[in-house]
Amino acid sequence: MNEAMLQVKGLSVEFRSRAGVSYAVTDVSFHLNAGETLGIVGESGSGKSVTCSALMGLLPSPPAHIPETAQALFNGVDLLKLQEKELAQLRGNRISMIFQDPMTSLNPCMTIGDQVAEPLVIHRGMKWKEARALAVEELARVGIPEPEKRAKAYPHEFSGGMRQRVMIAMALITRPQLLIADEPTTALDVTVQKQVLDLLQARQQELGTAIILITHDLGVVRRYAHRIQVMYAGSVIESAPAEELLQHPRHAYTRALMASRPAAHAKGARLQTIPGLPPSLKSPVSGCTFKPRNTIGKPELCLTDRIPELLEVAPEHFVRNCPGCLS
Repeated sequence: MNEAMLQVKGLSVEFRSRAGVSYAVTDVSFHLNAGETLGIVGESGSGKSVTCSALMGLLPSPPAHIPETAQALFNGVDLLKLQEKELAQLRGNRISMIFQDPMTSLNPCMTIGDQVAEPLVIHRGMKWKEARALAVEELARVGIPEPEKRAKAYPHEFSGGMRQRVMIAMALITRPQLLIADEPTTALDVTVQKQVLDLLQARQQELGTAIILITHDLGVVRRYAHRIQVMYAGSVIESAPAEELLQHPRHAYTRALMASRPAAHAKGARLQTIPGLPPSLKSPVSGCTFKPRNTIGKPELCLTDRIPELLEVAPEHFVRNCPGCLS
């Protein structure tokens, strides 16, 4: 097998302040191949966005601290060791990111056309006239009607779905090798969600871009991801090819997430929920973090003296080896 385009090894992130230390991400590892989609799933606060923000160099330091032993090899180059100037040459060029709320990501004082064209001016050295013409073409590709006219409009003149299409155009106009989509459809209605995700998938197939899709919706990764990584309390709980994980979920948390999907219930039936809240990350992890909320497995068997290790239970299928959560 060819070497993965992105290899993340032992990534941990701490936030240090006067109030103490928050252990936001702990020992996260994964890989991503060209043209592949990795779905990272978990509740809010599980460490999904912090993981990807660390890769992009978007976490201010201080308070964020990443250990020297962590690695994030992008085509052999360690993103975590690059200086800000070197990272700036990659961001928006070879690596792009789509954020959850496009209204806070777009500049309200710049026209849509100028914002989509700007990466070409910065990273390709194009003249504004040429870049604006290509921006109009890119807006047309992502389904913006009357792209020449709409390129002269401002973000507040667009709907939420159209703004997210603009973000996709801006992210893909430089033909990046890696696209990080951080819950890109959370604020959109169901119909528009599908349109945006179908568009991302189509552009991926056209450009060969690898995608990290961050979401809390297992229904989304079921349709669009090649591999799925489930995170809880800052750690990877389970990781496997999408079909394998969805057909044979092993960890109690993964099974609980799947059982809580509305599609898993009969019409009118009471929805299943996961009781309680994720643990505080103010102290280092010890034992099984899911034990207090484990109602599917056997919590009395959950480890309390050590962190369950990741065990390969099937080809490329890894899960935290906690007896109580695997029961």
